Formats: sequence, structure tokens, C-alpha cells
Amino acid sequence: MNRLALITRHPIKAHGRELLASVVLSAGATLPHDRRWAIAHEAAKLTPGWVSCNNFLRGAKVPQLMAMEAAMEGESLRLTHPQLGEITVNPDDTEDAKRLISWVKPLVPAGRAQPVQVIRFDGGLTDSDYPTVSILNLASLKDLSARMGLDLSPHRFRGNLWLDGAAPWEEFSWIGRRLQIGEAVLEVTERITRCRATCVDPATGEVMGETLDALDQAFGHKDFGIFASVIQGGKIAVDDAWSLI
Repeated sequence: MNRLALITRHPIKAHGRELLASVVLSAGATLPHDRRWAIAHEAAKLTPGWVSCNNFLRGAKVPQLMAMEAAMEGESLRLTHPQLGEITVNPDDTEDAKRLISWVKPLVPAGRAQPVQVIRFDGGLTDSDYPTVSILNLASLKDLSARMGLDLSPHRFRGNLWLDGAAPWEEFSWIGRRLQIGEAVLEVTERITRCRATCVDPATGEVMGETLDALDQAFGHKDFGIFASVIQGGKIAVDDAWSLI
């Protein structure tokens, strides 16, 4: 059965994942509240609007961030981490932003650029420079897991929508095609090239499993998942059917 298996968002880029039962997508927008905020480091070169992930704390450079979980609670955001415990903040509040930065700092390895500023971009600080929703395939994850001899968590790939029912790696053939999920229609735009954040076990925040090497050795690339633009908005929910149209 072709079904939507997981919906996940990341309110602060690289800082916590949140599982959703349903969400309403809007045309030309990211998943609501996905990567609305990010924590810039001291070497960041910020300009108005979207900027590259190189300006922010991220799992590729700070592996322990991958073990964080998140939950939106009205205007507040609750974050939990196995080493740090729990904090609830409004990222838009100046004092809360300072508390958040202080809370995160112990995770940043010595010699790495330190966190200094919480920034907000309502367009979504995704890894694409235009608003996208990331779509991933559970069958591809299962295939990569088998090749590596390691049960890979979907959370390594920090995706938005995980699909069940497709053949392994079939999603790469969907570039330029449209996909209906629940009430929404999305157009697949490009493949997602991965970074070393995917080498981190999200249960522990420790590097475990060279996913990039495995992809390169098996396929000659480091791509996993696809980006899509929302063409028609609407509600989507876990277990909704999906189809190519």
C-alpha cells in the first residue's frame, strides 16, 4: 500500500525533530514551522533572507545535536537532549534566545565556532534556497541499512515526509513529476545530496555508520531523498495514500 508513514519537522534547524500526526501544507511554502529558526555561529556571514547552512550550528559539525527532540507548544518550543535535559523557550524572545544559546553551548566541540545568535526566517531555512518539503523513501532506507549491516533510523536524514510503498530508490525517477499526498500536490524538483550529519546515530549523538561512503561505494553519489515544491496546499496525515499524477 502506498502510504505516508511519517511526518517530521525541525522548528530550529538541526536542533530537534518533532513527529506530527497531520499538517496543512500551503502552496509555495515549507512544512509549517519547519526550520523557521536557526542558531548562527560566530563565523557566520548573514544577509537578509535565506542563507546557507554553513552559517549555523548543524549536525555535521556538532554531532550531539542529532540526539535532540522538539515539540512546539503554542509560541514556545520544548527541546530535550539526553545530556542536557529539557528547556522550553520562545526563540523570538531575546532573553529566551540567550538561554537557548547557553543551553546548547556544552554540545559544541572545542575548536568549533560557538553559537551566538538565534535567527528567524519565515520562508524556512531548508538546505534548498527556495521553499521545499523533503520526501524520503522507507524502502531506500531499508536497502541502505542492509548494505551497511546497520539498522538506520529515519531521523538520520532529517526529512519531512517518509513514504511507504515505493520500490528502493524509485524516488530519483520522479524529478519533474507531481505527487499527490492526501489533499496536497507536490512537484519533485531535485535530489538531496547528504552531509556527515547522516553518519550520526540520532539516539546517542555519536558517529556510527559511514552512510556517505556506503552511498558512494554502492551508487557513485551521496544522494538520499528528494526535494519537492508544494503546488496545491491541503491537509496531509499519517497513513494517507500517495500517488504519482
